[in-house]
Amino acid sequence: MAEWWRDAVIYQIYPRSFQDSDGDGIGDLPGITRRLDHVAALGVDAIWLSPFFTSPQKDMGYDVSDYTDVDPLFGSMADFDAMVARAHDLGLKVIIDQVISHSSDKHLWFEESRRDRTNARADWYVWADPKPDGTPPTNWPAVFGGPAWEWEPRRRQYYLHNFLIEQPDLNMWNPAVQDALLDTMRFWLDRGVDGFRLDTVNYYFHDAKLRDNPPNPDHKGPETYGFQRHVHSKNQPQNIAFLERMRALTDKYDARMMVGEVGDGGQTAIDIMGDYTKGDDRLHMCYSFEMLSPDFTARHFRHTIEGVHDHAPDSHSCWSFSNHDVVRHVTRWSDHAETPDALARQAAAMLLSFPGTICLYQGEELGQTETTLVYAELTDPPALRFWPEVRGRDGCRTPMVWDQGEPHAGFSATTPWLPVKDEQALRAVAHQQDRDDSVLAAYRDTIAFRKASDALRFGTTTFLDMPEPVLAFRRDHGGQALTAVFNLSATPLSLKVAGDTALCGPVHAALDASVLHLPANGFAWLTGTPTLTA
Repeated sequence: MAEWWRDAVIYQIYPRSFQDSDGDGIGDLPGITRRLDHVAALGVDAIWLSPFFTSPQKDMGYDVSDYTDVDPLFGSMADFDAMVARAHDLGLKVIIDQVISHSSDKHLWFEESRRDRTNARADWYVWADPKPDGTPPTNWPAVFGGPAWEWEPRRRQYYLHNFLIEQPDLNMWNPAVQDALLDTMRFWLDRGVDGFRLDTVNYYFHDAKLRDNPPNPDHKGPETYGFQRHVHSKNQPQNIAFLERMRALTDKYDARMMVGEVGDGGQTAIDIMGDYTKGDDRLHMCYSFEMLSPDFTARHFRHTIEGVHDHAPDSHSCWSFSNHDVVRHVTRWSDHAETPDALARQAAAMLLSFPGTICLYQGEELGQTETTLVYAELTDPPALRFWPEVRGRDGCRTPMVWDQGEPHAGFSATTPWLPVKDEQALRAVAHQQDRDDSVLAAYRDTIAFRKASDALRFGTTTFLDMPEPVLAFRRDHGGQALTAVFNLSATPLSLKVAGDTALCGPVHAALDASVLHLPANGFAWLTGTPTLTA
C-alpha cells in the first residue's frame, strides 16, 4: 500500500535505551533486532529510530558528525542492514531520524567552514559579523540556554546554534547545502528505509536580515528561551520550498513517507502543521508538542485536532502522547488519574481512536512512569545547566525493562548509561506478557481493535458537545460509525444514552439500559450514532 502511513501505528525506539547486546551499558542496533518480535507482537506497523549516526554524543546523537554512517556505540552498517531486514521480515516499516537543521561542530563540513571566510564551505553554516560593540548580531537565544551565537576567532564572526554550542546551524539559504543534505537522505532511501522523522523541521531557515525577535510578555517558565516570540529565528516561509524538494526526492521511491516535528506550541504549531502538510507536495504529516503538554482536558484535545483540520482540511496529522523529549504521560497527567494503570489504558484507547497516524514511545505499552533521578545521574544538557527547576529529559529516556528478575531488568549485563530503578523494573515485559489484565495486554487489544475498524483507521471525526471532563467524538467511514467516549477524571460519572447502540471493543465502562457508566478514567466505544447527555 503506497500510503501505508495514513492509518499506521508507529513505535518509537530510543536506541541507547532499548537493548544492550555487547555489555557496554548502551543500547545498540543488534539489541533492537533481538527485541523486534516484541514490537511486532504489539500489532504496530512501523518503528522509528532516534539517531544512531556517528556523533560526539553531546546531545545524545542529535549532534551528527557523519550523516551516512553508524556510530560504533550502536554497531555497524551491517548491523543496521540486518535490523532493517529483520524488521521487514516481521512486516515492520523502518523510519529514521534526520537531524538536518544543524550538525555537530565535529562534522567535516563545519571544521572546514570555521577555518576562514574563503574556503569551499565558508557559507555552509550561518555566520554573521558582530555588532560594532562586539556583541552577537541578534538577540536570539538558544533553546538550551544562553545566546544562540558563538564567536569563532579564526573568522572573527559568530555562528548560529539554536541548540548547543556544539550544534551549529546549517545555512539552508545555500542551495549546495540543501543538495548535500538531500544526498544524505538519498543514501538511506537507497539502503531501504521507509521514511524519515524530521527533527525540528521548522528551524531550517532563519531570517536573512537578522532581525531581533520581539519579547514574549506571557513567559513564566524557568528557562530563557520563552522570553521571546521566535518570529525571525525560525518558522520562516522559505521552509516550504525545501520541504517540496524533500518530497520530490521521496516521491521517486515507492511507499516512502516523511513526518516533521514542529518545535513550537499553541496556535503557531497548529498553523505550521497545516502549512507543512497542505496538498501532496510537502510533508506527508507533522506533529507538534501540543499533545505532549501537561494539558489534559477535553477542550485541549478537541481544539488541537479541530485546529489542524480547520486550517488544512486536506492535510494529515500524527499524534503522540510521549516521546524522548517530554515527561512520560502517565506521570505528566497523574493528577487526573485514579491509578497509573487506569490512565495508561485510557490513554491508549484515546490516542488510538484519534484520526491520523499514531506514535507510541517505547515503554508506553507497559504503562511506564517517569524515572526520578538525582543530579549525579543526569546526562541531559539543559537539566545539568538549570537544575533543579529544569529536570531535563533523562527521566523519560531510562532503559526499557524486559525482565524484573534479571540485572538492570534485562536491559544490560552491566551498569547502564541511565539507571533502571525499582519502580520502572516492576513494569517489565516478562511480568506483563501473559497477564490479560496488564497494560501490555490493553495496548495489544486496543491496537487490534483499531486495526479491525475502518471507522477508527480512516473515518471522519465529529466532536460531540459535552461538558468537561468528558471527551466524546464520532468516527464515520463507509457506513460504519463508532462513538468514542472518555472520562478524563478520577471521579466516576454517568451519561444518558439515546438511540440504538451497544458497547464494543476493550471498553472500561458499563451500558445499563440508557445509561453509560464511566468509572475513573473510564472509556467506551459505542456502535452507531447515539445521543449523549450529561
